[in-house]
Amino acid sequence: MAETLGQLLPVYVLADESGSMAEYVGDLNEGMKSLHVALLGEPMAAAKVRFSVLGFAHGVTERLILADLRSEADLPRLSAGGGTNYDAAFGALLKRIPQDVRTLKSQGYRVHRPAVFFLSDGQPTCGEEWRETHRRLTDRSVTGAAPNVIAFGMGSARAETILSVATQSEFAFVSLPGAQLGDSIAKFFTALTKSVVESGNAMASGQPELVVEKPEGFRLAIDEV
Repeated sequence: MAETLGQLLPVYVLADESGSMAEYVGDLNEGMKSLHVALLGEPMAAAKVRFSVLGFAHGVTERLILADLRSEADLPRLSAGGGTNYDAAFGALLKRIPQDVRTLKSQGYRVHRPAVFFLSDGQPTCGEEWRETHRRLTDRSVTGAAPNVIAFGMGSARAETILSVATQSEFAFVSLPGAQLGDSIAKFFTALTKSVVESGNAMASGQPELVVEKPEGFRLAIDEV
């Protein structure tokens, strides 16, 4: 086979669109817009990333799948309404990620382990069944392309829950007590943008690395346990 087309990092934003986020949908959409503008200004990094956006409430809405942000005119707009179904969120990724990795490999790319940036302002409303779905998603013996999950909790999201979502304790962040959700969302997107740009640049330099930036106004969730 001829030389591969290069290396790619699939990045997934898994954003809480439950009813409690309704007041902050504008902040979410501004964050998406700022991320897009920043990536357009970093074409070397953007070339190494394929970007997906999934919103979850009672169910999951796939807003964007495997996009090359250099060729997107706009990023999708998020909305809000419904519960906070973690099980549906991780179930969607369990189906989506292996399929996406196969697609990219069939196109001739080398694919690095996907990164999921999870953002929620509340506790799951689906009971505890999400934990088994999450385990299957992140267990590399079950899902070969099991992602790294970087989890960000705001509002009433508990530190112990965010720690359970993140695949490493250093990937679990919670907003500081008393923080305004709108500010926390803006800081999340600033950190997400830096993480994506720096990870893409690392891949472009031939030294692949997942770079995770801690947002201002957040602390490691483990600090709260």
